[in-house]
Amino acid sequence: MSSSTEKPTRIALVTGAAQGLGMVIALRLAKDGLNVAIHDLPNQEEKLLAVAEKIRALGRESSIHMGDIAEEENIKNIIEGVVEKHGGLDVMVANAGVLLTAPFLETTAELLDKIFSINARSVFLSYRYAAAQMVKQGRGGRIIGASSFGGKSGVQHQNISAYVGTKFAVRGITQAAAGELGKYGITVNAYAPGVIDTEMSQRYIEKYSKDLFNMSPEEFAVAFAQQIPVRRGGVPEDITGLVSYLASEEAGFITGQTISINGGTYCD
Repeated sequence: MSSSTEKPTRIALVTGAAQGLGMVIALRLAKDGLNVAIHDLPNQEEKLLAVAEKIRALGRESSIHMGDIAEEENIKNIIEGVVEKHGGLDVMVANAGVLLTAPFLETTAELLDKIFSINARSVFLSYRYAAAQMVKQGRGGRIIGASSFGGKSGVQHQNISAYVGTKFAVRGITQAAAGELGKYGITVNAYAPGVIDTEMSQRYIEKYSKDLFNMSPEEFAVAFAQQIPVRRGGVPEDITGLVSYLASEEAGFITGQTISINGGTYCD
């Protein structure tokens, strides 16, 4: 017989969870005992369904939610859908993002707007709609966003100035939101990965390793790893432990932080 004081299962939403970092974060939170709703674009439905099945295989509930989070109405509908399906929202992981590249002098206003709408504006709105639900519930919550090594130091990157700008923006949004939401028991933090072996970083390396560094992608990966104090590149699982802790009830005294996790490539 279950105890009458047993806490209800917490509910998480992870955006951009069809693959890469979002997928492994979703699976880690399921292993931590949370029910996990997952989001991605409509063309990722098959992958989302596969991730949802993996979550259910871990004994947790899951649901899929699709939509372009560059549109505010989609963010609102996604969060409302999660609440309708699972009864609430306790952890919001605003992980979705894009890495669109162009030299600084060739970055158009249209490209700038597109990157900021997905990587920064959608994070702000995801935080806002998630926080409104958490305040309504009255039991606090955890909001977590995706920044980057590029949101800590911009000068070490090539052809991603707009992307870097969005990741600095996530740091600012995270700090400001934390200041306003702390009184509700809601913490707001972000993770700032270094180069992690995901589809997104692989595409960047394949595109620019020859032109920028005169190396093959394989040569670049080896050379880059040798510049990292721990002497290896990052993998998605390197990030999940941090997100797991930030999402936990034990992390209630950490807020407003954008935490570097990059093997020592950059130190705050």
